[in-house]
Amino acid sequence: MDALCSADPRPRGRRGEPPVCGGPAPGPAASLLPWARFSAWLECVCVVTFDLELGQAMELVYPYDFRLTEKEKTNICYLSFPDSYSGGLGDTQFSFRLRQSGGQRNTHFGDDGEYNREAPLTLQRESAHYFGYVYFRQVKDSSMKRGYFQKLIAPEYFDKLEPCLEAVCNEIDQWPPPVPGQTLNLPVMGIVIQVRIPSRVDKPGSSPLKQFNQENLLPAPLVLPSVHELDLFRCFQPVLIHIQMLWELMLLGEPIVVMAPSPTISSEMVLALTSCLTPLKYCCDYRPYFTIHDSEFKEYTTRTQAPPNIVVGVTNPFFIKTLQHWPHLLRIGELKMSGDLPKQVKVKKLTKLKTLDTKPGIYTSYKTFLHKDKTLIKRLLKGIQRKRPSEVQSALLRRHLLELTQSFIIPLEHYIASLMPLQRAITPWKNPPQIRPFRQEDFMKTLEHAGPQLTCVLKGDWLGLYRRFFKSPNFDGWYRQRHKEMTQKLEALHLEAICEANIVAWMKDKSEVEIVDLVLKLREKLIRARCHHLPVKEETLQRVGLYIETVIGSLPEDLQTVLHHH
Repeated sequence: MDALCSADPRPRGRRGEPPVCGGPAPGPAASLLPWARFSAWLECVCVVTFDLELGQAMELVYPYDFRLTEKEKTNICYLSFPDSYSGGLGDTQFSFRLRQSGGQRNTHFGDDGEYNREAPLTLQRESAHYFGYVYFRQVKDSSMKRGYFQKLIAPEYFDKLEPCLEAVCNEIDQWPPPVPGQTLNLPVMGIVIQVRIPSRVDKPGSSPLKQFNQENLLPAPLVLPSVHELDLFRCFQPVLIHIQMLWELMLLGEPIVVMAPSPTISSEMVLALTSCLTPLKYCCDYRPYFTIHDSEFKEYTTRTQAPPNIVVGVTNPFFIKTLQHWPHLLRIGELKMSGDLPKQVKVKKLTKLKTLDTKPGIYTSYKTFLHKDKTLIKRLLKGIQRKRPSEVQSALLRRHLLELTQSFIIPLEHYIASLMPLQRAITPWKNPPQIRPFRQEDFMKTLEHAGPQLTCVLKGDWLGLYRRFFKSPNFDGWYRQRHKEMTQKLEALHLEAICEANIVAWMKDKSEVEIVDLVLKLREKLIRARCHHLPVKEETLQRVGLYIETVIGSLPEDLQTVLHHH
């Protein structure tokens, strides 16, 4: 058994597609670094094999100079193979997410700040995790004691081995960087992949790809309609009538175990669940595929503390016993049909969990705050009967989840926007006013006239859902992000106010100490604006620089010399 695993600290294409997270275009120095362009897309490619004496072993890491810690290597080896016996032969693809253990790494490619500012929140680079994408092959081999050859690697590698891998990596090292909003043509192994990198300014639910730049491409490009979207409908077929419950559990950051028959089904279901909240960022932890050998196994299975806020995908039935204390377990099997319709799992009590023979179902005592959307379920089931294409069904499902999330989040956006100080309160020579605190009860009072009922037909206990949401990591992550953006906007407005002020008139009755203090503060603001990429026009920053020079020029020569060298 062998496997090819590509590791990357970015949420990339979900099903073996190119990654979508990277950094800004490299400058002249960065472009000279080896593997600079490659590391904008991938960290490394690993070949993992199964040795009868040693077990899983890492055969190769490419590029050769990429350093993984021993802990990371061990985790990658175990995560690259199915955790429970599968008699199936052939190729399997799945993904995993792995906590980095080597501290903050400096990528060859440089800072990813520019990419993250332009990318959707759900597709930003992560510095604390790797995303692994696995191609696993198991074939019969009479020369092996077990009678199987198992390896992790893309198909061409099995025939052409290391030179093929090296050639592909060198091709990727020639790719342009993944710039949000751009459509890229990426040559690899004799074909050209055309893909559009999603951008933060994209309209949610819009078509991701406008095809162009194809006229001079030979051969014609392989167009990927999306680099990050799963076939949601296929993933959720056995749980369509419970989609409302699953959305609420994800919104509230509840601990969920997904028990599946294979790593493929496990990883796709976990990724489908985490995508339910778009455009809201899912701020909890998640593991598309997790094994009993993982270094975090004890952390997740301990009964001395409450389960962490995480969605974990597993295949080994042993987890049913070790995670019995978790509040929600989704057990799914291979897709079964009931006539023309996919068989739907049932909600069952946690006490019904059986260690060895647990039937498919959602094992939970959770009661939903909102009622089911029966209209959506009827439309999807009718679509199945009419043989509607899966991509159309997925689009319906994604649109429903998007509108549901937007209906929930819009009142929060309106309320937090009201906490921003008025622009007329921002004066050039005083620190900008503070953003007013978020008061939950004040927000709840706004819901009567400006709540989700204005945009959503679903009935239920919306107030109860908001109260529970306030206790979740998703609220904390959303609030921190919005507060940060508002603080930066205040700083930007303050800089603009300074530029519009008459600085010469201000200096007339000021002492040298006050003027020097102004110079130092303006310099600090300028540095901060550039380092934190505040939403300020370059013209404004240049004017602040000229103001600084004007102020320094008004001081005695000795002070000018000191300030110019400061």
